[in-house]
Amino acid sequence: MGFQDTPEEWQVTATVTPFTGNKTSVRTDDVVMPDGAVARRDYQVHPGSVAVLALDETGRVLILRQYRHPVRHKLWEIPAGLLDIPGENPLHAAQRELYEEAHVKAEDWRVLTDVYTTPGGCDEAVRIFLARNLSEVEGERFEVSEEEADMEQARVPLQELVQGVLAGALHNNCLVVGVLALTAVLAGDGVDSLRPAEAPWPARPFEV
Repeated sequence: MGFQDTPEEWQVTATVTPFTGNKTSVRTDDVVMPDGAVARRDYQVHPGSVAVLALDETGRVLILRQYRHPVRHKLWEIPAGLLDIPGENPLHAAQRELYEEAHVKAEDWRVLTDVYTTPGGCDEAVRIFLARNLSEVEGERFEVSEEEADMEQARVPLQELVQGVLAGALHNNCLVVGVLALTAVLAGDGVDSLRPAEAPWPARPFEV
């Protein structure tokens, strides 16, 4: 592969954590620059996330509408959630999120893509899965609360979502990356070219 991101770690001369929250924290590092100067960098420390582009047999994508307070918007998104346990298998986390948020399960799972959401200010890494062969989960729905209690659900044709992204009507990063990546896959080498669901993920190593 001609172009690829490579791991690298510049020297840190000092580090402090001025804020620790429930799931994330803020860290301040003094980092040695290539010219020898030291620059202070503040960033959010994040456990990592998974997201699921769930595609049904008619080519529709399962999406959810949820209030996001930092941006003061209700956003259409694909199911997603945090890696709650260090070293958690991301496939298991994705299956859990699809069940909890949409009451759906899938038989076919592939890795669609891996991204850093905001690498200039946060170390969050997200693995986006493609899930197919969907079916409703039997039994009672998972009990939701807080923002999720107001969540709406829809199934929308893939191309309609692509049009919404390009028109500036849809903004959630996992939805944007997911639908554009799947469109490229379907126009290119096909779903069978995608990595298996438990492909290695150096950004968040896990045990199979």
